[in-house]
Amino acid sequence: MIAVAFTGPSNSGKTTIIEKISKILISQNKRVLIIKNDPKDKAIFDIVGKDSYKFFTLGADVYVLSPTRTTNFKHSTTDLNILLEKEKNYYDYFIVEGLKHLNLPRIGVFRTQLNLDYFGFINAIVIDSSINLEKYTIPVEINILNLNDPTDIITWIDKNGMRL
Repeated sequence: MIAVAFTGPSNSGKTTIIEKISKILISQNKRVLIIKNDPKDKAIFDIVGKDSYKFFTLGADVYVLSPTRTTNFKHSTTDLNILLEKEKNYYDYFIVEGLKHLNLPRIGVFRTQLNLDYFGFINAIVIDSSINLEKYTIPVEINILNLNDPTDIITWIDKNGMRL
């Protein structure tokens, strides 16, 4: 499994580029696992009135199995290292949005301006023409990728992503 993380300011395009990359990889029959950070714990995944919602509100952890998917609702967090160890033989790509503390190759996504505070923990930047590179001094070890070329980003991930 090849692992990489994306980071950047809100509304920089992280989700959009992850969607584009994932769509290409999945069309190539690659299995993709995406972890999305929810630091404010505001995501809601179940519907009031459904059996799974009722079971979960009782305090139970719930798996919902159907012919095409498995959904898991837990009252505790899962250690990411345990999750990765469990899933590494199934997935081809592991993509993280956020979670700056993870020690993974990291791509910073930026629009209109670069935030130099990210440069201490990213390996590449993904930008579009809205950023004037002449205004910035980018360290030589940080690769510059085109936000509008997801295949270029996949090539970088294949070369620089962490092998798990």
